[in-house]
Amino acid sequence: MEQPISAFAMYAKRKKTEQLLSKKKKTQKTFDKERKDVKQASIKKKMGCKGVSSKSKLKIMKEKNKKNKKAVKKPNKNVIEITLTKSEKKEKESWKNILNDINSSHLNTNVNTSINSSYFDTNLHDINHPLWASINDSHRNPVEDCRQLFEWLMYPMTRDQFFRGGHWQLKVIYIKRDMCNFYKVLLSMSVFEETLRNNNVLFTKNLDITSYSHGVKEIHNPPGRAHASIVGDYFRNNCSVRMLNPQIFIPQIYALNAILQEVFGCFVGANIYLTPANSQGFAPHYDDVEIFILQIEGKKRWKLYKSLKSSEFFPRYPSRDFDESELGKPILDKVISPGDLLYVPRGTIHQAMALDTYSLHITISMYQRNTWGDLLEKLVPQALKQAIKKDMRFREGLPIDYLSCIGRQCNDEHPRRGWMKYIVRQMVAELDRYIDIDHAADLMAKNHIHDSLPPYIFKSERRCTILEDGENLSYNGPKSYGNIKLSTEIRLLRLYCIRLIKEDNVYKIYYSTENSKEYHEYEPQYLEIDKEFVPAIKQIVEAYPDFISVKDLIIKDTDTKIQIVKDLWEKNIVITKVPLN
Repeated sequence: MEQPISAFAMYAKRKKTEQLLSKKKKTQKTFDKERKDVKQASIKKKMGCKGVSSKSKLKIMKEKNKKNKKAVKKPNKNVIEITLTKSEKKEKESWKNILNDINSSHLNTNVNTSINSSYFDTNLHDINHPLWASINDSHRNPVEDCRQLFEWLMYPMTRDQFFRGGHWQLKVIYIKRDMCNFYKVLLSMSVFEETLRNNNVLFTKNLDITSYSHGVKEIHNPPGRAHASIVGDYFRNNCSVRMLNPQIFIPQIYALNAILQEVFGCFVGANIYLTPANSQGFAPHYDDVEIFILQIEGKKRWKLYKSLKSSEFFPRYPSRDFDESELGKPILDKVISPGDLLYVPRGTIHQAMALDTYSLHITISMYQRNTWGDLLEKLVPQALKQAIKKDMRFREGLPIDYLSCIGRQCNDEHPRRGWMKYIVRQMVAELDRYIDIDHAADLMAKNHIHDSLPPYIFKSERRCTILEDGENLSYNGPKSYGNIKLSTEIRLLRLYCIRLIKEDNVYKIYYSTENSKEYHEYEPQYLEIDKEFVPAIKQIVEAYPDFISVKDLIIKDTDTKIQIVKDLWEKNIVITKVPLN
């Protein structure tokens, strides 16, 4: 899968562009000055012929030009605004295939998930509809599914435009669609109410009641279950409602987040916000995650501001609540309507107020603690550990008098201070020999695997997994069906659902396929494997998203090949090309 260009690369590119623009501006300035001199000479000549004071005329013209310049609003280079054209307002068939699959998998759940027929112009309950032909195709490409779903989310912007166009992590994006049902496939007011009525949603753990008035934010969570009638009472009394982990309860949001994990390579979370008319639930603040805001119902006025200082760019932790007086002029001040999207990069200060009716929106968030700094936090301690183990200089005792020459209380001019700093720099430079970036990446991936939602499995895929394939139970006892054979073709369920790691000289496969939808409900799950099977696991990973035959795995013994694949299949780590039965 193509990787997005890093923010560092974007900065370098932008710096080079700015240098070229600066040179161009200087040339243009010289040209404009020469042009101005010629123009003024021409005006003086004309005005002189008409008997009008050229000096006063020039003054009047300058004032007019000044007013015209003020009237022209310069576009903000940190904000991208997109309005759909008439032709772009037609949904693509590829969206229907994925979104109908997501919904059809949950039509029998206790939450009403039916889609407005005007949105798709198709009847989901009609199993003979031609749309099901593509949905029931078990040979789907999960990489393509991820791309299509992301491009539905960002429409009309493509994946490449977003990640390679200098927008990701850097620029606010506002997409105005005038398609009020665009995100109704995910949520509606009725679905939200049914979720509260049919699930054990708890205050504080799953849902917050908040208010913000006169610069003061308050949380009003009572103990116990968040029944719809109790939440409704708070809502009628001008309190905002925030559901913290809707993916636990609403299948469509879980499906969206789980698929997007394959796009971003890390945990993707969500919140739902329900805000009463003419009210605001939260103080101005910034977050430590990248945020996509999907407006579902009602309208909300969003104000976005630049970070107040450079140390707040790309923050690793959320901010305090800001006072209005600190914020300055917004970089974006827009009313977001149903079907619109707003992308808010990490560290962008924001606040929002519902207008003359209630507002319901979803935030999709990701990339928390997923920075170069976080990678180095894993890498440097491991490098130091290896250096201490292998290099005697790191184990040598410190000078007896070191506390008298370094430290806050010591004199900066101490004669041995410079020598101490030199030795430390030399030893830090030596750490480069012990850097193991692969191990650091594995530690990051291990955390991501534990954080992640279990992969979303499409309806057409389920019959090729242990979820709906293999042995069945009947009143006569279990019935034996097809088994894994050498001719069986398999594929990793999802690229980021496993990580092969070496810990204490033992190879382990950490996997997310048995994770809970509730964050960290279970301990990390893993399988231990022998070193001789590592090449075969790498072979399966590298083949993704293509299928590979069991007989082609790099394992000598035939029976062992089958057993390894069976172990992976039973943990839902691999999927077969066709059902075993």
